[in-house]
Amino acid sequence: MSQQTDLLEAALPLDTPPAGPWRWVPIRTLSERHRERVLTHLLKLDERDRLLRFGHLASDEQIARYVESLDFERDELFGVFDRRLALVAMAHLARADAKAPGDGAATASGQVAEFGVSVLPRQRGRGIGARLFEHAVMHARNRGVRVLHVHVARDNGPMLAIVRRAGAALRFDGGEAVAELTLPADTLGSQLEELLGHHAADFDYRMKLQVLRLDRIGA
Repeated sequence: MSQQTDLLEAALPLDTPPAGPWRWVPIRTLSERHRERVLTHLLKLDERDRLLRFGHLASDEQIARYVESLDFERDELFGVFDRRLALVAMAHLARADAKAPGDGAATASGQVAEFGVSVLPRQRGRGIGARLFEHAVMHARNRGVRVLHVHVARDNGPMLAIVRRAGAALRFDGGEAVAELTLPADTLGSQLEELLGHHAADFDYRMKLQVLRLDRIGA
């Protein structure tokens, strides 16, 4: 077996078997250097997917402005890469200063966040969206976020199922639902889980990068 094959099998082959309940998905934190890949990913969404992701039929120009406005210091973006290091799924955890219903007072800055996700069609049905949501929830609670909001189209069954399983309260308004999930405080276990996941995803990314480099050398 070649070195290329060994490394390729070490990297998660997202192009093959669907993700079951046990399947690990490498989720990597995105940074400024990934801005162009984020744009490429979002421009691949068709009209329905753009409607589900943004709440309106976003044009290429609107998506470009959205990507340009992303603040990688304030907010958090997470991505899943395939074996060719194409961004096939991403989530945006946006911090917000908001008033949680029933609180009677504005929450402290950063204690409320909003979640948005997109997965390319060929990668759906693998549990990637659910993994990104779980990752965002863990990341948010580890940073003091206490309320997570998700805007979901009424006909977006998969996302509605995800937030319902998490125990979110749903409020419907026309064709949209707003899910509100109260997050528990962080624990040593949640902090360690995030740290281990980060290192594992970083290793997975480096392995895929090494495979691509070896492929180019052998071409």
